[in-house]
Amino acid sequence: MDAALNPRTSACPACAAVPAAMEAAEVPKDARLLLSLPTVHCAACIGTVERALARHPGVRSARVNLTLKRVSVDAEPEVTAAALIERLGREGYEAHELDAGVLSMTETDRQGRDLLMRVGVAGFAMMNIMILSVAVWAGAADATRDMFHLISALIAIPTVAFAGQPFFRSALGALRAGRLNMDGPIALALVLTVAISLYETLKSGHHAYFEAVLMLTFFLLIGRYLDHRARALARSAAQELAALEVPRAILLNDGAETTVPVAQLAVGDLVLVRPGGRVPVDGIVTAGRSEVDRSLLTGETLPVVTAEGAQLSAGEVNLTGPLTVRVTAAGRDSSLHRMADLVAAAESARNRYTTLADRAARAYAPTIPLLSLGAFAAWMWISGGDLRLSVNVAIATLIITCPCALGLAVPAVVTAASGRLFRKGLLIKDGTALERLAEVDTVVFDKTGTLTMGTPVPDNLDTQPEQALRVALALAEASSHPLARALATALRARGLRPAQVADLREAPGYGVQGTWQGREVKLGRAGWVGATHCATTGAYLSLGDETRSFTFTDALRPGAEEVVQALRAQGKAVWLISGDVTAAVEAMAQRLGIEHWQANALPQDKAARIAALQDQGHRVLMVGDGLNDTVALSAAHVSISPASALDAARAASDMVLLGRDIAPIADAVRMAKVSVRRIRQNFWQSGLYNAVFVPVALLGFCTPLWAALAMSLSSITVSLNALRLR
Repeated sequence: MDAALNPRTSACPACAAVPAAMEAAEVPKDARLLLSLPTVHCAACIGTVERALARHPGVRSARVNLTLKRVSVDAEPEVTAAALIERLGREGYEAHELDAGVLSMTETDRQGRDLLMRVGVAGFAMMNIMILSVAVWAGAADATRDMFHLISALIAIPTVAFAGQPFFRSALGALRAGRLNMDGPIALALVLTVAISLYETLKSGHHAYFEAVLMLTFFLLIGRYLDHRARALARSAAQELAALEVPRAILLNDGAETTVPVAQLAVGDLVLVRPGGRVPVDGIVTAGRSEVDRSLLTGETLPVVTAEGAQLSAGEVNLTGPLTVRVTAAGRDSSLHRMADLVAAAESARNRYTTLADRAARAYAPTIPLLSLGAFAAWMWISGGDLRLSVNVAIATLIITCPCALGLAVPAVVTAASGRLFRKGLLIKDGTALERLAEVDTVVFDKTGTLTMGTPVPDNLDTQPEQALRVALALAEASSHPLARALATALRARGLRPAQVADLREAPGYGVQGTWQGREVKLGRAGWVGATHCATTGAYLSLGDETRSFTFTDALRPGAEEVVQALRAQGKAVWLISGDVTAAVEAMAQRLGIEHWQANALPQDKAARIAALQDQGHRVLMVGDGLNDTVALSAAHVSISPASALDAARAASDMVLLGRDIAPIADAVRMAKVSVRRIRQNFWQSGLYNAVFVPVALLGFCTPLWAALAMSLSSITVSLNALRLR
């Protein structure tokens, strides 16, 4: 066969590709095998996969995580990942083995659960103290008032000590490093407010501010949790790539086959790669002939005929025949692991991006305690040494200038924008993605699986006689070649039944042959079946003296034409960079009206092109779906991948396109600009609030309670401005 596209079939193509809103669960400790499932989409997929695996002999349990698109399997020692992958393949699901050990340390969300718990504790305590405060506000005096203040203290002090730990730890860490961050003034405000409230309680003062300090803690924790949720889905693509490396290989030793960890292989060892398996090492073929699918690594849609002397790379898929490979590099020295190192380096570079909130905090945070200290000193002088009055003014100033609104300015907008884009089909994983997306002036697309569906579809079946189609179906079902599988799927969908073809056998690298009605029939490459090669992707059928061709196209992803036009209308430069052959890439670029394109691009070529564009001052958005795109996705200023992409590509991306339609990308670029405008409005609003209320606090007209109420009003206003995005 002359070409193949990487198939991404699904057992439920009608399902809406929207992951459930689950927390990222830990890898179960009893899971012996972990498989990646790039094509699962919905609850029906979960049931189908789990039932299929449960029926497999030796499997004790199987659990699918739809958010991570993985299944963890607890099974007997004799059950292999290859057998489970084959079982899922028969159900229509693509699967890859992952190394559970690599992922087990990264997939927890303890911080999010911890923050949410502290929000709940602070909110519950705040409501109880406000109930107690009603009696004080209603006129309770003397012993009654002191009793309510004391009960409030017993609730507030342990609550602040517990719920405020994120701010205390952060502030203490910054002080140890010799700097002051936004959490420094927050921690100081909490401690001093509790202290003055306790002092007033013990001195039988008229006012204590325990409700104010818990209100402050509650709103700050909400902002911190929103910020955490905006970042919670961002996982390390480098670790995902490492987990995709084949953990075990079949070692050949004097003809005996032994399954060993890849880490134990040495240069010069011989390993066996069976049809349908991924190549575990870099090496040279010493025996066998097959076709190798390199689309996940290079994006090339043409399977490569591989024979003795050919070089293979870890991660490639052997399609049709067994291969014996002599190891040249394994484990950390393999090409796949080197790609993971490139991704890690690119992620580190991108993570140095400073958010608008961080930049504002650097300028704003150091002035708050200085202003409060100045207020204390000034009122000590004005009042003639009245410590109580001076401390109250200083604390009111500290609370009213506390950067709660500043802390909410970005998370509130990101959360509102994330909700709107999610409804349009885009999931934002990184909290800084919108800010970076607003700066984009260049968009780079991959081709196969990104602008196209990545699935070959036969386009001339209507011109073929039924008898030829039935013979082709019988031959296609005997092959694991991508085009054969696509042809068989299309013919089965028409309700056809295969012809009676005997003596079916596959010729690795060429096709499938058999005997039908006494004649030799073949399905495969043009030269092998005796047909004339055509320029398009195709498979060829020989019926003795007669030959027929089946041509294939890769359907455009819905919205591909619209998104290119919309981006160009916004003034963005659009590139198409693909590992596919020149003719296919040029035709796609012309079809979509893309002026800049590059073909035959290896993963490092894509990353190099993006780096060159960014060195010229451009800010690049990369959209891709395969392993070959992972380095480029990490190197770009901001990146997007489809939900059908491999785990590693999704992990390297800042956003995930949940549906089949790619048009929401243009909406996201536009929305990013609006979001950044809202964030800046929130900063100005916060600044205006300080300009009005700080003088009031400095002049002594504001108690800590009213300061907390004013601060809360500012936070609510910031949140309402963010909700305008919805």
